[in-house]
Amino acid sequence: MRAFTYQRAATVAEAAAVAARTPGARFIAGGTNLLDLMKLEIETPTHLVDVNGLGLDRIDATPDGGLRIGALVRNTDLAADTTVRRDYGVLSRALLAGASAQLRNKATTAGNLLQRTRCPYFYDTNQACNKRTPGAGCAAIGGFTRGHAIVGQSDACIATHPSDMAVAMRLLDAVVETVNPDGAKRAIPIADFYRLPGNTPNLDTNLRPAELITAVTLPKPLGGRHVYRKVRDRASYAFALVSVAAVVQPDGTGRVAVGGVAHQPWRVPAADAALPQGGQAATTLLLAGARTTEENAFKVVLVQRTLDAIVKG
Repeated sequence: MRAFTYQRAATVAEAAAVAARTPGARFIAGGTNLLDLMKLEIETPTHLVDVNGLGLDRIDATPDGGLRIGALVRNTDLAADTTVRRDYGVLSRALLAGASAQLRNKATTAGNLLQRTRCPYFYDTNQACNKRTPGAGCAAIGGFTRGHAIVGQSDACIATHPSDMAVAMRLLDAVVETVNPDGAKRAIPIADFYRLPGNTPNLDTNLRPAELITAVTLPKPLGGRHVYRKVRDRASYAFALVSVAAVVQPDGTGRVAVGGVAHQPWRVPAADAALPQGGQAATTLLLAGARTTEENAFKVVLVQRTLDAIVKG
């Protein structure tokens, strides 16, 4: 790990201002992903701005019947929250499917959204990776691709997004609230929050430099049956091969989002409309144009079977 300086911010404005005027600065809260990346020198911040003291750890009802989740709410607390369990069950289930209990105790809502890919070529600094070093090439393309993307990938990157929570947030149409160093606030629909890799896979999100996430807002509850199914190589502490988040209403209508198949949580509105026709019909639209390899073609079948089981209840 390379040397860095550290300070604890007292206010949101201070945190954003320090990050803006300090080249190479990064925010840190739980640090469950960032510290690992620093040890491997994949991330090399020169200055860490600790945001744990900003008081962004509340879960509050919004005036329109939704829920506002502070950026520093720990994953364990969010999964166990009474309102989340009752009204946003898919989110609670997704959180409990992710990581270990110890990691969930430290990981935060904002940090979970910002965790980086678990592509093994990204973590192996002896391998070429456009996401780690722009312009370096992608050793994953033509390599071992069992866990890689089947939709939305580019010729520069085939990595997948790792978060379980983000898949549920995408399903629920969450909105990410931020503040910029000049004090301006933004509300970013999660559909616009993540980027596809294109020619700049090093950029995971549309956040601006030194822009700080302060909260995530959920619309009012959808009702229906909430399901999160994570299919992985072992029963605990493993990232998804594919995951399916769904809300299914009594009349068979609903919505669906998928993880483990793309550079971002994957959702296609047309697939929601096809949900009453069954898992196969919805999957055909969800994964239209999929580009698979011999090693990851199974993901198409896995999504279809998982979604079909969810629809049938």
